[in-house]
Amino acid sequence: MTATDGRPTATGRPPVTARVVWSTELLAYDFGFGHPMTSDRIDLTIALAAQLGILEEPDVEVVGAEPASDALLATVHDPEYVAAVHAAAERGVPDLVRGLGTRDDPLFPQMHDAAARVVAGTVDAALAVWQGRAEHAVNVGGGLHHARPGAASGFCVYNDAAVAIRELLAAGAQRVAYVDVDAHHGDGVQAVFWDDPRVLTVSVHETGHALFPGTGYPTETGGPHADGTAVNVALPSRTGDAGWLRAIDAVVPAVVRDFAPDVLVTQHGCDTHLMDPLATLRVSVDAQLVASRLLHDLAHEVCDGRWVALGGGGYAILDVVPRTWAHLLGVAAHRPVDPATPVPQLWLDVVRQRYGRQAVARMTDEVPATFKPWSTGYDPADDVDRAIRATRGAVFPTLGLDPDLD
Repeated sequence: MTATDGRPTATGRPPVTARVVWSTELLAYDFGFGHPMTSDRIDLTIALAAQLGILEEPDVEVVGAEPASDALLATVHDPEYVAAVHAAAERGVPDLVRGLGTRDDPLFPQMHDAAARVVAGTVDAALAVWQGRAEHAVNVGGGLHHARPGAASGFCVYNDAAVAIRELLAAGAQRVAYVDVDAHHGDGVQAVFWDDPRVLTVSVHETGHALFPGTGYPTETGGPHADGTAVNVALPSRTGDAGWLRAIDAVVPAVVRDFAPDVLVTQHGCDTHLMDPLATLRVSVDAQLVASRLLHDLAHEVCDGRWVALGGGGYAILDVVPRTWAHLLGVAAHRPVDPATPVPQLWLDVVRQRYGRQAVARMTDEVPATFKPWSTGYDPADDVDRAIRATRGAVFPTLGLDPDLD
């Protein structure tokens, strides 16, 4: 049986709690030696999650993905751009106008197939959740949020999140909320759905005054037919756990509840961490875990648990990314990892053999990761509070929310 929106009628608990997109073929998305976007981030994450027992059947299903078709990519990307990616991959032809062959996005032989495989994995995850085959789904290799319809940008060739959201809408979803907590503004997803009232995009990031891509200001609130559906919190550089979590708490739940999505898609770039080399926020693994739990619980509250979680940025590849995303996988699988848990010795030994150094040995940064909720009051002398208030003031009235009270 199917519901009137095209989604199978609920018949009880989905077959699996979490569908995890993973196969060794996904490691092909790698820009080469010395580039921050190394596939080791994904390899180490999956290995750590497996050794922590997070990926065990029957509650978790691990699936691979074949490259997405050009027709699927064309639901978001210009056909001319897809052809340019093919030429870049197959004949080594750069196209600097379309961002191919730049310092951020250098060419590599498997560029098209590797990027298209990431897209297919995220689309599979989204449709599995929508169709009731999985309660949650995770693609830690996804979250390539900077790619534009006609250009690569910021280490992102194809925008898997945007294609997946388009497929959810085509499958019958009426509203999809996208929440991005990467250090960098989720500009590509915002651009695709700028004037689409069916999609809410929320991005909590370091200010564009200091960080690529230089966008994501509170005044960016959506197009003329979708005003209020783009929500941006531009945080001061060096914001730590208390401010970052306060910002998420002050904006994300209110706007997502108001939007009442059918599915929640989230991007969990962990370049917010204080050890990340490409941003200057000062967030801990513990705070990133708090955010994952908040978004998981929000999905259960507003859309019957339909939650698709993606990776994204994160370039401290030994000490941050694997721990953060293993926690994310644990939350999605309903197998949360106690932060005090030691990192498995076998995993530490592999890191030492491969990289010649010791990785952090516990699943915590040993910080409290606490914050004061917005309901405790606004402090106009505080930089973070001013950033939060700017966002609430820009978008809450359009949504019928009170910027001071809701």
